[in-house]
Amino acid sequence: MSMKVAFIGLGVMGYPMAGHLANAGHTVTVYNRTTAKAQKWVSEYQGEYAETPSEAAKGADIVFMCVGNDDDLRSVVYGEHGEHGEHGVLASMHEGSYLVDHTTTSAEVAREVGAQAKLQGIAFLDAPVSGGQAGAENGVLTVMVGGDEADFNVVQPVMAAFSRFSQLLGEVGSGQLCKMVNQICIAGVVQGLAEGLHFAKQAGLDGEKVIETISKGAAGSWQMENRYKTMWAGEYEFGFAVDWMRKDLGIALDEAKANGATLPMTATVDQYYADVQALGGGRYDTSSLLARIEALHKK
Repeated sequence: MSMKVAFIGLGVMGYPMAGHLANAGHTVTVYNRTTAKAQKWVSEYQGEYAETPSEAAKGADIVFMCVGNDDDLRSVVYGEHGEHGEHGVLASMHEGSYLVDHTTTSAEVAREVGAQAKLQGIAFLDAPVSGGQAGAENGVLTVMVGGDEADFNVVQPVMAAFSRFSQLLGEVGSGQLCKMVNQICIAGVVQGLAEGLHFAKQAGLDGEKVIETISKGAAGSWQMENRYKTMWAGEYEFGFAVDWMRKDLGIALDEAKANGATLPMTATVDQYYADVQALGGGRYDTSSLLARIEALHKK
């Protein structure tokens, strides 16, 4: 079923996600803070671009958002000029429509936006994604969703254009909490892989043969399969940036303080990523924890 949708935010994730929606036959209007990016998207896909989030959202059945952080989300939802600014999506969305946020944010802001949307008769789903840039480009993202089941059932078939799996986790905010679990788990796995590869190098082992062997057993992981070659070569320009990972881990650590969870490994790896930033690697991908170890080893 074709729908009229808007997509707000055309970064490395949003650009291909919006493209998949257009390719699936939906009528898509996009907005991006840098208009040139929106114009480029329109030149590649069937669709239109708007000058403001509010204009993009006007008349849409579903408004998707994929921006940077809590502040960016508030800006596109409420507008630049206060809570009910004329340029925010809520200013033009109609009752009975759906607002879906794919940004990784705090659970707190998800609940806040959800409550405001509800006052206007608009359904809100927080729906952060996992799978990185490659997952977005290939349309195989995993979507973690918080919201009402009836709303999820309407939106899920549309999200299927850019995802291979989506799961409703509970009420609004639950999707963001699940994404925090995702990032917590990734942090530990990448640090373990970085230390393992460093050890293998120091031991004079053939990295290719080591990984071919241990990846078949209990040590195997997505990170190992997709990142060990570039890590071994000292190349860190693939995928999710350290700056964004630190944002996400900060959100998880703040939430842990609120709910009483103990995250010693996450806090440690977050500081290791701070070391990577200090090395000038803020835009390196998250596998660059190995670069930190090797830099320390050279001292």
